[in-house]
Amino acid sequence: MNKLKQLTLKAYLEELSKKTPAPGGGSAAALTAALGAALISMVVNYSLGKGRPPAVERKLRQTLRESERLRRRLLELVDLDAQAYLGLVAARKGTAAQQARARKRAREVPLEICRRCYESVGLTPLLVREGNRYLLSDVRVAVELLLAAFYSARINVDINQ
Repeated sequence: MNKLKQLTLKAYLEELSKKTPAPGGGSAAALTAALGAALISMVVNYSLGKGRPPAVERKLRQTLRESERLRRRLLELVDLDAQAYLGLVAARKGTAAQQARARKRAREVPLEICRRCYESVGLTPLLVREGNRYLLSDVRVAVELLLAAFYSARINVDINQ
């Protein structure tokens, strides 16, 4: 499998639609979360340099650094989730210990997706208060994407117990 994060959106969706074990729901959850984090970055970029007090500008720049860090990590998790699930599939023919290790790894990745979604949503109150008011709908879309990704990743944590 090619690195999923390097694929075009069209190619990724084609991979996702194939009759193959990965990518699947966990990888799609990570991509959805990355989209939410990217929207947060977009709103911050539009909000910077608009004559706000220096303290607000500093908070916005910090929010941008955080949203970009989260976006990059979530994009990495698109591939890591697929790899973890493929490891779980391969371990089905292995020992009980191998299967347990693979299930643990298959839980760890979507659990990290959940954590990164939570962190990302935590960046949005500043944008509601201080961000470009014309982009409040984008903040809301970001939150909805992050919530969808959180709950989707949580399903994968639960199923891999």
